[in-house]
Amino acid sequence: MTPTILAVDQSTSATKAMLFDTSGTLLDSLGIEHRQHYPQPGWVEHDAEEIYRNTCQAIAALLERNPQARDDLAFLSLTNQRETVVVFERGTGRPLHHAIVWQCNRAEGVCRQLVEEGHDPLVQEATGLKIDTYFPAPKLTWLFAHEPAIREAVRAGQALIGTIDAYLVYRLTRGAVFATDHTNASRTLLYNIARLGWDEALCDLFGVPLAALPEVRESRAFFGETDVEGVLPRPLPIHGVMGDSQAALFAERCFEPGMAKVTFGTGSSVLLNLGSAIRRSANGIVTAVGWVLNGRPVYAFEGNINFTGATVAWLRDQVGLIASSAESEQMAQAVPDNGGVYLVPAFVGLGAPYWRPDAKGAIVGLTPASTRHHIVRAALEAIAYQVCDVLQAMAQDAGVPLEVIHADGGAVRNRFLMQFVADITRYRLRASTLPELSALGAVLMGLLGAGLAGSLGDLARLPAQAVDYAPVMGQEQASVYYAGWQAAVRRVLAE
Repeated sequence: MTPTILAVDQSTSATKAMLFDTSGTLLDSLGIEHRQHYPQPGWVEHDAEEIYRNTCQAIAALLERNPQARDDLAFLSLTNQRETVVVFERGTGRPLHHAIVWQCNRAEGVCRQLVEEGHDPLVQEATGLKIDTYFPAPKLTWLFAHEPAIREAVRAGQALIGTIDAYLVYRLTRGAVFATDHTNASRTLLYNIARLGWDEALCDLFGVPLAALPEVRESRAFFGETDVEGVLPRPLPIHGVMGDSQAALFAERCFEPGMAKVTFGTGSSVLLNLGSAIRRSANGIVTAVGWVLNGRPVYAFEGNINFTGATVAWLRDQVGLIASSAESEQMAQAVPDNGGVYLVPAFVGLGAPYWRPDAKGAIVGLTPASTRHHIVRAALEAIAYQVCDVLQAMAQDAGVPLEVIHADGGAVRNRFLMQFVADITRYRLRASTLPELSALGAVLMGLLGAGLAGSLGDLARLPAQAVDYAPVMGQEQASVYYAGWQAAVRRVLAE
């Protein structure tokens, strides 16, 4: 029988269990959403225990639907929402606090103080990142200051700290393995991207005990075995653990410098392969570890956008302008243009290249002629404008030509949005027909780790399908649209 790979994609909104074959073809998928907790405005939390339960339940339900796959499973791969951090009890894995999500801005005061004290250059040099509420380290500083019992448990060695991948690996292996990969570690503000390891000076700066952090392994490495709480008939090795955005870059086979991708999820991440050399941006773009393979790192520029798919969910769930996300495409196409309406989705601040966690969302340009169609269209257009902001900043600093953008995520199904991204950015766009690219990237890494693929060349030869979009809007019209967006952002940032 042909081996089958079990994959878990633990995202901001849901946990999916998936089955792939060794060619990277998705065979089946099943997802379970988890609750979003908003204790205060700008705060976002997840119940990590709920996420673990959903992981096990999704796997069980998927295998119940595909019983023939049980005996042919080769390994389990895992990709995850990055920057979301969990503090959990050693041994049991019981979370001591809700996971603090990457979108959460509760640590804004911590970040402001550290920047005012002049620590940003040190942090940027070591991590490639900025001091910002987006990342786990300041969230942990805040948590330890407000929850002394948790702080003492961590210091006493009774509790551990991990991003979602490390937490799930710990739970799935019943505490046998406490490890993360380089892509997730590099997004914490505690990891040195040149030395490829935890940075003691940064741990001291943020008050995070080094001993509480997981071992860092290559994404393709062995991360223990799991029977998923008895769901599997035998223990399954875990190979292919990778943060979702880097996993999507890997899945797109962006193996060479100058290749880039956009993942359209709750937020969006733009990644540009830089090769083996660390480069720095002067335009608000951070430097990330793309992956580490055979001891050799690949670096990337990354621009993170806080609210993209989440903006469409806001239209549906909070204000009721649409009944489903799919409806947004038809509504946007029902009007010939945006009617001068711009939506700046700074619901939890603005990410790259602005890095303004204090910014608030706004709808600009409303007139008596404005309709809900214009607002929905403005929400979709805002996604494209934010991607354009990031790509323009990257192009100035990358030192490599950028011609084609690969796209993945649920929003690639929205043809209006994909065409508008191509029109505004002026790049050709290749939208994957497989939206589960993050899971595929983890699986491809797992194929290397399990010995089912021998090289990047083997992976590059696997089939990949996409829909191509080229700019069709005139340059002048695109510039007018984009200038309107920039004016709207200036108004938001001035408030």
